[in-house]
Amino acid sequence: MARTRVPHGGDAVDDIGARRRPRPRPVARAVSVAGAVLSLALIALAACTADPPLPTPTPLPSSPSPSTAPPATPVPPPPVLQPSGAPESIAAELDAPWSILVLPNGGVLVSERDRGDIVEVLADGSHRVAGTVPGVAAGGEGGLLGLAFLPGDGARPDRVYAYHTADSDNRVVRMPLTGGPGSLALGAPEPVLTGIPRGGANHNGGRIAFGPDGLLYVTSGDAGNRDAAQDPASLSGKILRVTPDGAAAPGNPYGNAVWSLGHRNPQGIAWDANGELWAAEFGQNSWDELNRISRGANYGWPIVEGVAGDPRFVDPVTQWSTSEASPSGLAVIGDTLFLAALRGERLWTIAPATSGGALTATSWFADELGRIRDVAAAPDGSLWLITNNTDGRGSPRDGDDRLYRVPLAAGG
Repeated sequence: MARTRVPHGGDAVDDIGARRRPRPRPVARAVSVAGAVLSLALIALAACTADPPLPTPTPLPSSPSPSTAPPATPVPPPPVLQPSGAPESIAAELDAPWSILVLPNGGVLVSERDRGDIVEVLADGSHRVAGTVPGVAAGGEGGLLGLAFLPGDGARPDRVYAYHTADSDNRVVRMPLTGGPGSLALGAPEPVLTGIPRGGANHNGGRIAFGPDGLLYVTSGDAGNRDAAQDPASLSGKILRVTPDGAAAPGNPYGNAVWSLGHRNPQGIAWDANGELWAAEFGQNSWDELNRISRGANYGWPIVEGVAGDPRFVDPVTQWSTSEASPSGLAVIGDTLFLAALRGERLWTIAPATSGGALTATSWFADELGRIRDVAAAPDGSLWLITNNTDGRGSPRDGDDRLYRVPLAAGG
């Protein structure tokens, strides 16, 4: 496929394009001693003005391999699942909901972006405020965003982590969680990771999740500073990996919190049955992306957008036009990736996740529910999703915004 270059103009909603700096012209071969001297001088001058080299991650220390490895026992992949019925509304009147957090004890929390409230959804569909995050500076796409859960270990309580926009930055805080379903309560927040650049109105990232390694992964947008996505010293335009206390995790490729770079505005993150990390990402004018994330990998923004065939960067596994997606939350259930689409106003399924080969993307419920912000695996094995029609960009319907249940069954 031909390389896709980033267009000079911004998209119709909120982005402003930037013209790429021209590369130096090649220097003609010299035909005399004097010409050779002049040519070398021009080459040196061109080198001073050329684009800086792309960042290279530090390799992990090698470890000796055992002389004999036990034979691997094949594990059958989980089933490919797909919706098997119409969405059922199980809660209404949510205010700009952003993230669904399903707790091990069966409790359900939802973040409300603009109010800064974390509400508990009760069994009868009603909801109550379990806690309010102070210092939330809502505006544009910023506010109270992603949620994650870390169980206690006896020495410390269960905790809920939250990503939010503050006056000067984006940050992750954590709060002790007490009570059971129907009476969940959150204590005072404690900063965990601060200094993530915030955008004026957009590109704040905001998803957080604990991975199979017990570490916290955080998505950050480029905050309107496109070039920062290629700077490994910046927390903008990255997927970050930190300890539960917010320190750079051991084994990170650049010696700081950065796990991968070259992202524009990554959103949903989820792990498949093989432990591989996936991330959904907003494009600019051309392509939204689904990426398989690897340690230290560079996903190309702002140099390329979508599938580029450039060996310096990792191409997305799947891409969509921005009118079909504007991807947000992401969940893996069985061997299927479930992707929430905002502007596309639909649910996407992508499977099989663990095949390592071609994936099939299928659209569901297009234009039926409006903007879909997040998806999550429900305790009964179904899919939960929340709409986001009250966030200022949608067209609210009666009872919006809603939490829906979607039944799932094995599919092709």
